[in-house]
Amino acid sequence: MQYFVTGATGFIGKRLVKKLLERKGSVVHFLIRKESESKVAGLRKYWGASAARALPVFGDLTSKKLGVAADAIKQLKGQIDHFYHLAAVYDLGADEASQIAVNIEGTRNTVEFAKAIEAGHFHHVSSIAAAGLYEGVFREDMFDEAENYEHPYFMTKHESEKIVRQECKVPWSVYRPAMVVGDSNTGEMDKIDGPYYFFKLIQRMRQLLPPWMPSVGLEGGRINIVPVDFVVAALETISHQKGITKKCYQLVDPVGYRVGDVLDIFSRAAHAPKMNLFINAALLGFIPRSVTKGLMALAPVRRVRKAIMKDLGLPEDMLTFVNYPTRFDCRDTLAALDGTGVECPNLKDYAWRLWDYWERHLDPALQIDHSLRGTVGGKVVLITGGSSGIGLATAHKFAEAGAITVICGRDQAKLDEACKQAKAKGYSFVAYAADIADMADCDRFIKQLIADHGGVDFLINNAGRSIRRAIESSYDRFHDFERTMQLNYFGCLRVTMGLLPGMVAKHKGHVVNISSIGVLTNAPRFSAYVASKSALEAWARCASSEFADQGVTFTTINMPLVRTPMIAPTGLYDNVPTLAPDEAADMIAQACIFKPVRIATRLGITGQLLHAVLPRVAQIAMNTAFRMFPDSGAAKGAKPGDKVAKPHLSA
Repeated sequence: MQYFVTGATGFIGKRLVKKLLERKGSVVHFLIRKESESKVAGLRKYWGASAARALPVFGDLTSKKLGVAADAIKQLKGQIDHFYHLAAVYDLGADEASQIAVNIEGTRNTVEFAKAIEAGHFHHVSSIAAAGLYEGVFREDMFDEAENYEHPYFMTKHESEKIVRQECKVPWSVYRPAMVVGDSNTGEMDKIDGPYYFFKLIQRMRQLLPPWMPSVGLEGGRINIVPVDFVVAALETISHQKGITKKCYQLVDPVGYRVGDVLDIFSRAAHAPKMNLFINAALLGFIPRSVTKGLMALAPVRRVRKAIMKDLGLPEDMLTFVNYPTRFDCRDTLAALDGTGVECPNLKDYAWRLWDYWERHLDPALQIDHSLRGTVGGKVVLITGGSSGIGLATAHKFAEAGAITVICGRDQAKLDEACKQAKAKGYSFVAYAADIADMADCDRFIKQLIADHGGVDFLINNAGRSIRRAIESSYDRFHDFERTMQLNYFGCLRVTMGLLPGMVAKHKGHVVNISSIGVLTNAPRFSAYVASKSALEAWARCASSEFADQGVTFTTINMPLVRTPMIAPTGLYDNVPTLAPDEAADMIAQACIFKPVRIATRLGITGQLLHAVLPRVAQIAMNTAFRMFPDSGAAKGAKPGDKVAKPHLSA
């Protein structure tokens, strides 16, 4: 038995050829472009076939008679028992021109070629998309009844099947697979398609919510899913039967599910929250088209929609098919497969294999370089306050990752020592002596930085000053608030605004502001420090909104206590859990890699929620801590030898 296959390198075709070659004495001729000749050896290895049984035929689907040489056509004439046409564009997002060229004109060229070589039987692999958006049950003996197939994918699938029905001069059969997913035994799939588009959304739900938490799903139209191994087995089995000429077989799941059911099945497979409540997407149909069209005419609405779809990895047209209205009858297929042992497995039984394979091999996040080197290698990174503490630890981490690491600080001796440490470790810092709290010196530094490096790609606003002193001890120390604000707010702001024009010009840049957990918990005795960091956070929120469409992003890190010289004067912190500078540097690295809006610890978020939901309770808790741990003697202005008041609790 000799076969000819187009699309033999595709997801279905590759497996069909392997199945055909399992037949004793079979020989498969397969169409392949000349420039892809190097793939032949790999294909034969996958098929486990010798060169005598797997024969490449060089040509192109978009050329007349597939562009196959005349002498090759002569050799094939009268030799092919079964001709399988699988080559097509199976992609909702493909442009219309390419779909027409391959699906329509490619099918016409293939039909002409099959006639030229006098093939015994022509097997055309169509798709349920040929039915368009038919309202109701689409039977296997229906074709002209298809409706609403204006979308390029539906239209080209319908037209290509029409060519076979009207123009094919050799005996033919048509097969309409449903939405094809991975192998039901291994989960293997070669691309993201169909239900896979929603896997990222399910994954994010799992990351945010515990699996026991009920969630809301979308109840849409019906969706029919079949695994590739079923499609191949059914196609191979039916195509060798008698009495199939001019018949159509719908290779679909006889059960079928609604969109909401499918999402819930995969949510369970992913151990994500189960969807207990469904919203019927059909309700959206009650919104007048004029209203929908008017909303989509607004640029902000289009931007939001595009951003959401991009973030979730969904094609622009996906939502159009959420209310898919068609169900498919497959009684002829079931009759043909009766007694053969070939049947469509239940999605619930193999969904976990599809999910597992996707998460291990197809998740788009796997293709992103999440290493610090991949993010900052060769990029200019400025770390203010980089001569000690968190800044120095961060500088070492970034320089080691290949960044052009620029640090600044007031103390030249400390800067020199930092550079010496870097050199000893095999990399280098670029150090500048600058006082960020001095606006004139800040401007001078920015000008020099732009002249030397052309601006920066990443700015880490780390320089800061902390003062632990109760307000009642600060009545005559207003300068505490002024100097804290001068560095923590105005200084950081001056640096950021000096570098922003360059980031906007390049349409890229990221700013990381080191804030404090105290901003979330409203920590007593840190009013000056918390106020200055709160001001910086508020400014960053405004700035992120203004620059969202210009490629410049901002991250605020509500840093917990870190063991640095800044907290050394407070003996109380000797018994409080703190981060090491290297751990704080890791948080900054994550901010640059993933660019989230905020990074905060669970303790900080808990404190923020408590203040938002139960503000009185939060105040009592903080006041209790305030009274239990008073100011240090130095903060109260005590001199050595003076007695310090003991902690007490107010009624």
